[in-house]
Amino acid sequence: MKRWWVVLLAARLLSGYPLDSGKRTGIRRLEGYRLAQAGQVKGPKIVPGGQWPESRISLRLLGHKDLDVTARTPKDPVLQKGLEAIVAGRSDSYGLALLDITDPNHPRYAAVREEVRQLPGSVGKLCIAAGAMHALAQRAPRTADREEFLRQTIRAADRFVLVDGKTVPFFEEGWPAVVNRQIQPGDRFSLWEWLDHMLSQSSNAAGSFTWKEMMLLRHFGAQYPPSAADEKAYLGGNKAALSKDAIETLEEPLLAAGIDTANFRLGSMFTSGGNAVVPGIASYGTAREMLRYLLRLEQGRIVDEWSSLEIKKLIYFARPRYRYASAPALDNAGVFFKSGSFFQCVPEQGFTCKAYAGNKTNIMNSVAVVESADRTYLVSLMSNVLRTNAAVEHQRVATLVDQLIRNGR
Repeated sequence: MKRWWVVLLAARLLSGYPLDSGKRTGIRRLEGYRLAQAGQVKGPKIVPGGQWPESRISLRLLGHKDLDVTARTPKDPVLQKGLEAIVAGRSDSYGLALLDITDPNHPRYAAVREEVRQLPGSVGKLCIAAGAMHALAQRAPRTADREEFLRQTIRAADRFVLVDGKTVPFFEEGWPAVVNRQIQPGDRFSLWEWLDHMLSQSSNAAGSFTWKEMMLLRHFGAQYPPSAADEKAYLGGNKAALSKDAIETLEEPLLAAGIDTANFRLGSMFTSGGNAVVPGIASYGTAREMLRYLLRLEQGRIVDEWSSLEIKKLIYFARPRYRYASAPALDNAGVFFKSGSFFQCVPEQGFTCKAYAGNKTNIMNSVAVVESADRTYLVSLMSNVLRTNAAVEHQRVATLVDQLIRNGR
């Protein structure tokens, strides 16, 4: 009897947001992670680059909002030669785009197969973040009101969180340890915590639920959160209209920021529970367009400066690092990171299916902003290398890219 393995994993447990932001945001697990660094509770240990205070995180290109990366952007010859050497001998599936902004007055760009489209996986959750910040700004123009709204609005998990095998961290004052478990219907989090679980933990449950909540916020406006009856009526409406609302919720702020949604789009929910209610369409991304999202973020153009900075904090990597971000060369650097993967296995003699090493499909994508005293750069990497541990391969590429930035001047 043939056995088929089909595995969809967007990311293993990770963690973002500066650890000293717990009081401002009300994100409970931040206090647990902070106490874990002091040895007061059990929890993950974090490298120096993941322990920056909130005050250290800023947008690097606010004074350079005319900077862009397009098909006509000249490629720096030194970086381009180095990038081509990195991918030489590797799979033709690699797409890589790199922007060195160490000197923002003289940015340097290089790219290889940057226009190849493939499934973005959980990198697409950055689109939900943009949609969330846009809907929030429409509801609360004043940033102080937005913070209060994110902190005070508590929403209980429903069918949209089903089914997700990934866990998220739970912590309450007085607990001896941070506890990780799957989100279940009935679990209650603030909107800020839902965003945190979606981006820092890459929770598929939180991704689908947050997208649904932002559809509701966009639709009901000042009447959000709606009554249970009103929410049921809206979500039980015309499927085509719901699908259109879902896409527009995400794409309105992307288009306003100049993102080409023909080359970076999230089209469907991350859970079967979400897809059963809101029909999806195709998702795709290119290395260059995902890099342009990071560029717009640094320019403060994802909705506005406050929203862009909050998204950047939400993807600040503050836990034991993995995939691209796990390169030891980055231990002392601030890394603002999102990753996504999708692998599939089929029967093959002598082959054993393993995570992130599929023999039919083995997509892995990573986007990162890397900041240190002597270098700051944006990088976007896509690959589909079969029968190879893509997580380890991305770590290797990260090391080589960092060496190129250090030495390629």
